[in-house]
Amino acid sequence: MALPGESAVSVCQSCGACCASFRVDFHPAELAGGAFAWGEGVPRALTVPVTASIVRMRGTDDPAPRCIALAGEVGVAVSCTVYDARPSPCREFDVEHAACNRARQRCGLPPL
Repeated sequence: MALPGESAVSVCQSCGACCASFRVDFHPAELAGGAFAWGEGVPRALTVPVTASIVRMRGTDDPAPRCIALAGEVGVAVSCTVYDARPSPCREFDVEHAACNRARQRCGLPPL
């Protein structure tokens, strides 16, 4: 839930903790040119193959995770460089998930 006077979008644009906390795995059909891609699809160069049916956003499985598509400073101002083509795990995640506050805590941000 957003803070009073803030929309979920504005909270997310000043947060980015989820993009710097969680592994992002999805089906290759969401890649650019794929059958289930949104917009142009996630650029293949921003992913690493995991299995024949799973790809992962680069950087999200690093010891200090940070999605390669995240621009800006977490907790200050951020944006997703592939927002219109972002994969389903990113589309499904929102501030209502308990994982949002876990990510915020991990990044030293207060809960919503």
